[in-house]
Amino acid sequence: MDKSEVVIVGAGHGGAQCAIALRQNGFAGTITVIGREPEYPYERPPLSKEYFAREKSFERILIRPPAFWAEKAIAFRLGTEVTAVDPQTKVLTLSDGQSHGYGQLVWATGGDPRRLSCAGSDLAGVHSVRTREDCDRLMAEVDGGIKTVVVIGGGYIGLEAAAVLTKAGLSVSLLEALPRVLARVAGEDLSAFYQAEHRAHGVDLRMGAAVDGLEGKDGHVTGVRLGDGVVVPAEAVIVGIGIVPAVAPLIAAGAKGANGVEVDDLCRTSLPDVFAIGDCAAFACGFAGGAVMRVESVQNANDMATCVAKAICGDPQPYRAFPWFWSNQYDLKLQTAGINRGYDQAIIRGDPASRSFSVAYLQEGVLLALDCVNRVKDYVQGRKLIEAGARPDLDRLADAEQALKELI
Repeated sequence: MDKSEVVIVGAGHGGAQCAIALRQNGFAGTITVIGREPEYPYERPPLSKEYFAREKSFERILIRPPAFWAEKAIAFRLGTEVTAVDPQTKVLTLSDGQSHGYGQLVWATGGDPRRLSCAGSDLAGVHSVRTREDCDRLMAEVDGGIKTVVVIGGGYIGLEAAAVLTKAGLSVSLLEALPRVLARVAGEDLSAFYQAEHRAHGVDLRMGAAVDGLEGKDGHVTGVRLGDGVVVPAEAVIVGIGIVPAVAPLIAAGAKGANGVEVDDLCRTSLPDVFAIGDCAAFACGFAGGAVMRVESVQNANDMATCVAKAICGDPQPYRAFPWFWSNQYDLKLQTAGINRGYDQAIIRGDPASRSFSVAYLQEGVLLALDCVNRVKDYVQGRKLIEAGARPDLDRLADAEQALKELI
């Protein structure tokens, strides 16, 4: 076994960025990336946006062209996954029956789509939107002439998918079990805005809609049965109800964790020489009052990857990256700065009816986060306010004509 070999498990954003950052920071040893999918690393957000809408080809969403990886002497084992980790011998067991040793291990597996547990969830025509294969399968059904789709889940993935399908001329129903969409990540004002937008575009949006089961004929889904007995017709169903962190082999090997694997401020797990990054890693977030949490974003995956690369290369720097997110739906660009966890006040800047506004979230007067819809300046300037721990004057904060940079 090559003691200087870094093995990265997971070929998504975090895994790819870690391999790149290792070379950028002078790592000269062997780098091997193990990926479940057959493809080289590609961007995930376009799956429910530009790729899904056929505005970008798959080649355009590759993180780097294949030749790049060869030039940087970064090896790949694709189409296989790690099923067991032995932290004593530093050997990984793979699903293809082979094994692979490591000197240092970076776990960047992200998560698997959370599945429905009700009857009918295994019917043909039931989809997730997590991989290229997922999207290609659904796109093939659209090409085959389906017209009616039900989306289960009113988070960003579900809303983005609903927007793309509606623009493509399909009849879309969206079911959310909670009283409003985006309930876990946004305040009521933003939820109300997006609910109105989707309805204006023709989406049949139903809140408080508990799914009781899926109905089918000849093995293919035909409808979604709700708790009140109503059946919503469906030729295809998209399930967007979150992810389950893909950390079972690490936990089985003794790593500390529950909802994800826990890491310290250098992204180290409790196992020796094992790091974890991205959607599967739970850490004490300084932008959420130190709460131990997972942050599901490309930014988090990439910045954690760079943190790990620096630590491996002898330049350890605690993870303190600023969290940001985005979502594209119709002609709306939502940019989120910070994390609104624990907010006790929300202030609207601008008029939602104008489709250009921001929502500021505060806790005891301190600005925690901003949701900015078609309002790029607020996003850029607001980041600096949040990083500064600013306590802005509330009247000026609410004044949409007041530049946020002047409130520091």
